[in-house]
Amino acid sequence: MQKTRPLTVLISGAGIAGPALAYWLRRAGLAPTVVECAPALRLGGQAVDFRGPVHREILERMELWESVKERQTHLGEHAMLAADGSVSAVMPAFMLSGDVEIQRGDLSQILYERTVGETEYLFGNEITALRQASEHVRVEFLHGHSRSFDLVVGADGLHSRVRSLAFDGESVLLTHHGYLVAGFTLPNFLGLRRTGLTYSVPGLGVSVSSAREPGQARALFCFRGKPPGDKLDLRAKQQLVESACAGAGWEVPRLLEEMRKAPDLFFDAIASVHPKSFSQGRIALVGDAAYGGTLGGQGTPLAMIGAYVLAGELLAARCEHRVAFERYEARMRPYASKAQKGAKHVGGFLAPPSRLGLKTRNFYLRLFATRAFSGLFKRIVNSAAKDFTLPDYTWPIATSRPSHRLAV
Repeated sequence: MQKTRPLTVLISGAGIAGPALAYWLRRAGLAPTVVECAPALRLGGQAVDFRGPVHREILERMELWESVKERQTHLGEHAMLAADGSVSAVMPAFMLSGDVEIQRGDLSQILYERTVGETEYLFGNEITALRQASEHVRVEFLHGHSRSFDLVVGADGLHSRVRSLAFDGESVLLTHHGYLVAGFTLPNFLGLRRTGLTYSVPGLGVSVSSAREPGQARALFCFRGKPPGDKLDLRAKQQLVESACAGAGWEVPRLLEEMRKAPDLFFDAIASVHPKSFSQGRIALVGDAAYGGTLGGQGTPLAMIGAYVLAGELLAARCEHRVAFERYEARMRPYASKAQKGAKHVGGFLAPPSRLGLKTRNFYLRLFATRAFSGLFKRIVNSAAKDFTLPDYTWPIATSRPSHRLAV
């Protein structure tokens, strides 16, 4: 008599894509394990938004719409400031915050709480080697013994460890878009309430917006620059920001002071990733690891939609991973590629490289803020988000025991 066991899936990354995938894998009857290099859940980060019917539908299918609304930032209009601090133009709320906006850390916590009861989480650990065999993937960890899993999924961001270990280097193209970004939380010393400000001079944009907590704010520096590599220490990152801001006015000196004290500084180049394939054998990629952009590419909704489709295709293919991975990529690549284009333009929008670029941006913002053009503007901003139909999968009734099993 054969014994059976649940199909095991190791997910690298406990941000957004990882827990979202774990949720749907459990609905499909599989057994997910999530490994995360951070010692605990990452609760910092900038705000993320959901816009249009597709984004709302994925939240509703996960029964998260109300939870997200309860923790939304309620961000309203965003003023664009000139070099002297005067208002040059105003962005409507939907442009930056969509239909609903939530801080990334809040969303991560919601997803974790929804999955921790039926998902194994390994914090403070990471994958160091992957060896594929015909029936499994042998995984070496930084801490602890090696283990075998039926499938492995990289949900570990734009600079994915799984992708670098398992995919041929020529199969991945990381396209840089000429800008660097740095973000952090800080005290709300400007007294902002449900609003934001962006100070712009050629080649530099500095944004500050209110957070969900009244005493907190979020800052984002965007400036022209080449990718500095991944071996910079904290002080070197801070110095790059300081150098880009030399001579800047408004509240930039105070913001730099707050940056030096911030415990959650995020620093990266604005880039997008374009792997030739989303999978290699028993190993697949989801979220930013497969089709991410640092900023402006709808990365969070894409991650959640991709997790849904990947798990759904595994269910529909009865865990025949080759078939499932091909169908997943066929569905997601066209949608993701269109959404990714936003990452190519966001740097030039926040920090136009010239005075003419600043004037042109502000002119169009003022034009689209008028009643005659506001509807057209909203359709343009939301067009990439709507260009997808969520597939319908027949999910098993959620139980504490997996339903799809493999003979062993």
